[in-house]
Amino acid sequence: MEAASALIDDKIKSLADWRGQMLSQIRGLIHEADPDVVEEWKWSIPVWYHDGIICTGKTYKEHVKLTFAKGASLPTPKNSSTPA
Repeated sequence: MEAASALIDDKIKSLADWRGQMLSQIRGLIHEADPDVVEEWKWSIPVWYHDGIICTGKTYKEHVKLTFAKGASLPTPKNSSTPA
């Protein structure tokens, strides 16, 4: 876990712009929501686990993307603008 956390730290530092700040903020929120989360480094990106993959974090030139492993199985919120 420490090696993965160090790689994530290095990624955040290497970005040195709003993307690094956003990835760091998201990382903090993930740890706040689940203190038992495990960080890994796979596919050259951060991956957060707890009883399976929670999400991955990837940075692009103009955005930071989280992909949730079971996101498609989550119910759509009632106040969402996305059609059901």
